Amino acid sequence: MAEAKTYDGLPEQTLMGAPLDWKWLRGAKSEWGIHPKPSPRGLTMLDIAVGAYGEVPEHPQHRSLAPRGADVDADTPDMGYILNNKTDVWAENTRELYEEAVARQWSATRDIPWGELQELDDDVEHAMCQLCTLLTEVEMIAADLPAKWMWRMNHDFIEAKMFLCTQIMDEARHAEVFRKRALANGGGLLVSRSGPTSLLRTIIEAKTYTQATALMHLLGEGFVLDIFRMGELIAPTDVEKRIFRMCMQDEARHVAYGTMHLRYAGEHDPDVAEEIHEALDHGEHGLTDCGAAPDGSTALAVLLAGGVEHVEDKGFPMAFELNKKQFASYLARCERAGISRLERTTIPLDLLGIDPDDIRKAGGTFRSAA
Repeated sequence: MAEAKTYDGLPEQTLMGAPLDWKWLRGAKSEWGIHPKPSPRGLTMLDIAVGAYGEVPEHPQHRSLAPRGADVDADTPDMGYILNNKTDVWAENTRELYEEAVARQWSATRDIPWGELQELDDDVEHAMCQLCTLLTEVEMIAADLPAKWMWRMNHDFIEAKMFLCTQIMDEARHAEVFRKRALANGGGLLVSRSGPTSLLRTIIEAKTYTQATALMHLLGEGFVLDIFRMGELIAPTDVEKRIFRMCMQDEARHVAYGTMHLRYAGEHDPDVAEEIHEALDHGEHGLTDCGAAPDGSTALAVLLAGGVEHVEDKGFPMAFELNKKQFASYLARCERAGISRLERTTIPLDLLGIDPDDIRKAGGTFRSAA
């Protein structure tokens, strides 16, 4: 056997003659010597976004699983990603939202005081179970949709993919907690209608990820977020209040990502605006059909009234105000995203008593979370 040669004191081949490559030991093109400084919270994704490692390319050169910033061999397999433009998935708040998400994870098993559930009047328990049936159904779509698109996203957009991983976990927990609430107090899962399912199918079948996130984050999750924010009025006991509060903090993150993604996409690719408008034209019709389903709306009215006795004089007027708030919040989110719907929406603003000038003012300041 020939004696192995050396280079810079290192062997060039194994004892069996196979070639060795010491490129990794010499640091290659990496920014050797850069030391990110941990923040008071620890070493965050923002802290390590230093030098070239923090630069997210507009159009990545590779479509591999290689970590952004690594040296990539020319023969590295192509993963076939189709979302290869930064405008396809990026939002300027993804790193912050990811860190918030991992710091605020909670358990639907341990962090809800299930032992404090109180027996409720049958009408109120039925109303809560009906609302939980609807929420169990709609929450899981917000896990299915990121899962559908994540593996199609270029790996250079790793922070966006990581955040969407947390959204999937959040939504699984939401489906879990509402299913548990429906069953935990002697009620059960009640009626599922075609209206909500049709809207959810519209979301999951969106042609592009940007259209999908407009339908899900701006429209669907935004409406659910307002229900959670009204939890103090809707919840018959402290158990439900706790559920709504915990879900609200998660949902606010998802809506914040979607709003800022659409804003980033619109600012860097003006042609995307019409694509988003087309999706929302269709989504608003679907949401109207969904809202017309009697079960969810009447269940909310009963909960807001504290029972069927005052559903007409108290429950329905309060439900109307909630509906008005949901539409107004949605239109304000569109303004923040740079996708104004005020001149295009089919939502009857006059009938709802919504002033477009108020919407423009409300859309002026973006809130990243609840």
